[in-house]
Amino acid sequence: MAILSLAWQSLWNRRFTALLTIISIALSVTLLVGVERLRTEARMSFANTLSGTDLIVGARSGPVQLLLYSVFRIGDATNNISWQSYQDIKAHPLVKWTVPISLGDSHRGFRVLGTTPAYFEHYRYSKDRQLVIAEGKPFDDLYDAVLGVEVAEKLGYKLGDSIVIAHGASDVSFARHDDKPFRVAGILERTGTPVDRTVHVSLQAIEAIHIDWKSGAPIPGLSVSAERARSMKLTPKAITASLVGLKSKIATFKVQRYINDYAEEPLLAILPGVALSQLWNLIGIAENALLIVSVFVVVVGLFGMLTALLTSLNERRREMAILRSVGARPGHVFALIMGEAGVLTFLGVLSGLAFLYLLLIIGQPIINTQFGILLEISVLSQYEWMLLGAVL
Repeated sequence: MAILSLAWQSLWNRRFTALLTIISIALSVTLLVGVERLRTEARMSFANTLSGTDLIVGARSGPVQLLLYSVFRIGDATNNISWQSYQDIKAHPLVKWTVPISLGDSHRGFRVLGTTPAYFEHYRYSKDRQLVIAEGKPFDDLYDAVLGVEVAEKLGYKLGDSIVIAHGASDVSFARHDDKPFRVAGILERTGTPVDRTVHVSLQAIEAIHIDWKSGAPIPGLSVSAERARSMKLTPKAITASLVGLKSKIATFKVQRYINDYAEEPLLAILPGVALSQLWNLIGIAENALLIVSVFVVVVGLFGMLTALLTSLNERRREMAILRSVGARPGHVFALIMGEAGVLTFLGVLSGLAFLYLLLIIGQPIINTQFGILLEISVLSQYEWMLLGAVL
């Protein structure tokens, strides 16, 4: 205890230098634990891009490819699902709900998704959170569109504005459905998922704008006006994919096997969680780079403390000589130095944790709103305690 008291008094005499050292360690610890917390929550947020959906059904391809185009709107499907096959899956006794998805069109670089009102009811993300319409309402009229927040912000749209959908991914003049413009009926709240970058319309609208098109081009000599299309039969012939919710989780593999063995056409049913994990293994290497950078920052902070201590030794030779003259052994001097280092590090770790939780309280709503990542304000995990133990 005498050594600790002596160490504290010594530090108090050099309080300005000690304060800078504590701040350096605190910032390092804040970055280390903060990056680890952000890395973990980002992975959880990625895994919860789609939540509450038991199966995704599409044409037979690969699980990751089906996930990419149906959830992340990346790439295109190898084939479509016939409307009859979709109806058969929907009618299965173990299926609780289905959400059809039709892709293939775009608007100024953003993908257009055709679906039904069930999409806004059953689509979940980030631990079972439901889509919320910030402005307006879901599509009601045939030519209504509901925009993701990024579409609205980047293109400057507001309720009531007119938009024109283009055929395919390239928004060029000859591929636009100029004769059937849409009206912005709603704008969704930010989710931090691909929903933010999507234009949502009804399945019937997708059929209406393609009613006088064939094989990706307008049919020569045929032109169906927007009003005339309203009175025509707009039942889809095919869709791109479907989200499926089941009455019981136990039935997941049974229904998956039924779909994968479907005799009428080759289909694939995947478990979203498994496919998301496979995709993260491909793209999640960057998270390790974040951790490595934060570890090096901590190492730099600790070397800064070491440099400060070693520099002060030359200035404290007289103090050391006096301690030795009054009977302090080399072990006592060593314990004094280590005691100071221990106190500085401990105070730095405590300050770093306090600063981290302050940042979490302030930044949680901002990060959740802007990036869709929900940072939990919770006690430290076992791994985070291990990181702090390694710093000490």
